[in-house]
Amino acid sequence: MGSGRWDTDVYTAAADYRAAHGIGAFDYSDRARRGPRHDWRAHPGLDPLGLTVRESRDSDEHPDSQAIAVLFDVTGSMGTVPRVLQTKLPELFGLLLRKGYVRDPQILFGAIGDATCDRVPLQLGQFESDNRMDDNLGCIFLEGGGGGQMHESYELAMYAMARHTAIDCHEKRGRRGYLFIIGDELPYGQVSAAQVREVFGERATEDVPLEALLHELKRRWDVYYILPAGSSYVGNDQVLGRWRTLLGNNVIELDDLDAVCETIAVTIGLGEGAIDLDEGIEDLADVGSRAGSSVGRALAEVARGNNQVAVSGVSLLPRDGQGGDARGDSTGNSRL
Repeated sequence: MGSGRWDTDVYTAAADYRAAHGIGAFDYSDRARRGPRHDWRAHPGLDPLGLTVRESRDSDEHPDSQAIAVLFDVTGSMGTVPRVLQTKLPELFGLLLRKGYVRDPQILFGAIGDATCDRVPLQLGQFESDNRMDDNLGCIFLEGGGGGQMHESYELAMYAMARHTAIDCHEKRGRRGYLFIIGDELPYGQVSAAQVREVFGERATEDVPLEALLHELKRRWDVYYILPAGSSYVGNDQVLGRWRTLLGNNVIELDDLDAVCETIAVTIGLGEGAIDLDEGIEDLADVGSRAGSSVGRALAEVARGNNQVAVSGVSLLPRDGQGGDARGDSTGNSRL
């Protein structure tokens, strides 16, 4: 996968066609949810059952591929995230390409649920360089379930990225891919062998501790966790503390969900050394985005991450009229 080039005119034409014919951007989900719950399934193109590998590869057309994966929780209040991503795809590509952050981005979208109770706990698209990524988004099933226990199966998504991806940016150039997990709850403490057998169809016999999996994942991926405003557990100290223990400065609190694509783009620009944070905010203004203030606040810690600044175990955003404090130490990642 990964051939072709993004075309905003094609994206706009597809959106206009759907609007004219009364088709939603997530038509597969809309149609599937009209049926009984026991018939709910992941779209065949996104179903991880029997998954071998998702590939981001170089080609004559894209000789300097850069793997980018965006996996988002679709349970509860997080169900609005894919809709925001779908509407903001042109802004994401506009920044990555027109501003020169990445020469040949290849983006995979996926969705995360809860393997303990959901019919569709994990969905994974392909790495794409063209408008097929919009198609992949449109095929995501928005189950909206979750178990209500402040946990979702983020660890299963990380397992897929650690063991079922092949990316030339790392294999050929020693450059890690970018993995963004958008959510508002805790991961489970281990990857369940039983769930691996059920979700992937593998012959797994042993559980994998989360910390061991994350160590494996970080060899090939820079991992970021974005917790957006409007989600159920925004500002929750337990959620933030756990993710900061795992990812350090790479935990991003975002006070405006509409700024999620801009935040992803500027994070990549920072990671590639193409910009500093001030330049990223200037680029947002230059492309007509109003997200600069939110992105600046969200990425202040990421931008300072290479200096090993302290990170907080609690929220840095106001909650109940109170601001967070900064304590703890950094475990952020470097790009190489």
